[in-house]
Amino acid sequence: MTDAPTSRTRAELPRGFIDRDASDIEAAEAMIAKVREVYRLYGFQPIETPFVEFTEGLGKFLPDQDRPNEGVFSFQDDDERWLSLRYDLTAPLARYVADHFERLPKPFRSMHAGWVFRNEKPGPGRYRQFMQLDADTVGSSSPAADAEICMMAADCLEALGIKRGDYVIKVNNRKILDGLMESLAVEGDIDSGRRTVVLRAIDKLDRLGPSGVFQLLTGGRKDESGAFTPGAELTNAQADNVMRFLGFSADPVDGYKADALLAQTRSNADRIDWLRNKVKLGPTGAAGLSELRTIAELSGAAGYDENRILIDRSVVRGLEYYTGPVFEAELTFEVKDEAGRPVRFGSVGGGGRYDGLIARFRAEPVPATGFSIGVSRLLAALRAIKSPILQQSRTGGPVVVAVLDRDRLAEYQKLVKTLRDNGVAAEMYLGEGGLNAQLKYADRRMSRCAVIQGSNERDAPGGRQVVVRDLALGAEIAKMNKDRADYLELRRRAQMTVPETELVPRVREVLARSGG
Repeated sequence: MTDAPTSRTRAELPRGFIDRDASDIEAAEAMIAKVREVYRLYGFQPIETPFVEFTEGLGKFLPDQDRPNEGVFSFQDDDERWLSLRYDLTAPLARYVADHFERLPKPFRSMHAGWVFRNEKPGPGRYRQFMQLDADTVGSSSPAADAEICMMAADCLEALGIKRGDYVIKVNNRKILDGLMESLAVEGDIDSGRRTVVLRAIDKLDRLGPSGVFQLLTGGRKDESGAFTPGAELTNAQADNVMRFLGFSADPVDGYKADALLAQTRSNADRIDWLRNKVKLGPTGAAGLSELRTIAELSGAAGYDENRILIDRSVVRGLEYYTGPVFEAELTFEVKDEAGRPVRFGSVGGGGRYDGLIARFRAEPVPATGFSIGVSRLLAALRAIKSPILQQSRTGGPVVVAVLDRDRLAEYQKLVKTLRDNGVAAEMYLGEGGLNAQLKYADRRMSRCAVIQGSNERDAPGGRQVVVRDLALGAEIAKMNKDRADYLELRRRAQMTVPETELVPRVREVLARSGG
């Protein structure tokens, strides 16, 4: 009788999640370390919060408050209270500040890195688990705090190897949007639901163009598939004011085209004046324009001109808790998509002012502003430009000490210990293969150096020896023409037989040649 076949569990990832290998982790760590250096220069100190928060602590900004597991990953504790995996780092920061308010210096400047989770439909480049890297100033209502955040974002991108001119930090103010809504309400009430539709329509300008946005502001839009998206039901006059806000003028032939006067504006001051003169805004909008002017003046005085920090009224940011200036870090260089077509890389981070978020936990208002970098997206951009930061992160695998005589494991382990005691990452081969298999293993581990000791080296007349093999140079030599004059010299350097007492300096010499 034969046994029934064993049922095996299928090895697969849930949708929206990815595995990361050593190169991914090392590259991300190098990037994060560089960003943290810049954050520290601005006086930000690290904090850490747990992955899990009380769902009620995340607040009304959840995607769907009536269904706690909609948009976030949630579960009930044994006391039947709802817990959720954090969907960003800002809501946990608000809880942290409120919890430790009395002992924290004000303003409080924090930096915060960690994984966040969103129970949303995954798609290309859109994951349910991703890492963010935040910096926040809590306790200051001054636009100077917002200006510093923008300047710091620019410094971070340049520190990572993104050239000036290949990025821009775009700045808007939600108060201007509020002022725009105030002007719409004069001609007819606009409730929170319609406001959200308006904001979403504005946010789709790059994808749908002015005609698509106008349709979403008014009666609605039917896409190429025939699917219909309801509009905000604004009047034509109301929608026209929104389109002017976006920089488009009505044209009897072309519908809406770019405003010619706006196209001529070069300075941030001119852009602010254009908004004040061309767009109908309520009193809140006027206050927002004043804040933008201060941000532009402060950043300009520090040398951050319009090529680095740009006033751009199209920046909205999706989360509802923003109350003032909002920022978007955009990369302007082109990359190729899967079809080989040139596309702009786009946003790699953003943030803004959220003066009402911490007040949910405390009686008094607590102003705050911050910026968040999407680690995976920025990392993809750095790979596209071959940033030197990522080149430096390639540390390679450990030195592999080959095992030729299984009854001498203790001696091989001693060689490994000597390397480790001197700060050299090393491992003894623990498999069953011969020397060729061990060298192939070292290659798969991306090792740049192998140490070999057989009986000939161990019993050498002049004392114990080891062979130090430069694997990177050996691979290069294998591709060379043997008639080259330097072939023998390179081959000698690729494999050295040296006294065992010289193991560490010779290994370091090999690692130094390959950037280790």
